[in-house]
Amino acid sequence: MADRGHHRGFGAGNKYLAAAMRFAGGVTLFLFCGLWLDRRIKTTPLFTLVGALGGAILGFISVYREYQADPDHQAEPRSWSEKRRDSDSP
Repeated sequence: MADRGHHRGFGAGNKYLAAAMRFAGGVTLFLFCGLWLDRRIKTTPLFTLVGALGGAILGFISVYREYQADPDHQAEPRSWSEKRRDSDSP
């Protein structure tokens, strides 16, 4: 079977698109919930801002946890000094 690790085609970005949509959806959802709450109790910018900020923080945490759990991410060297250079011939 052919190695498809580096040549995945169009499907390679699906997980990144899903993460971006989850982040944007979280911000949007919490923003509208804050807007609804502000209109209900008449505290106009307070909960809208708190909702948008809370959605951004929770969305970032969600994307960051998925990135840390990604096996492709774990295969990369941790620091610049561990990366292979052209001068490091076997």
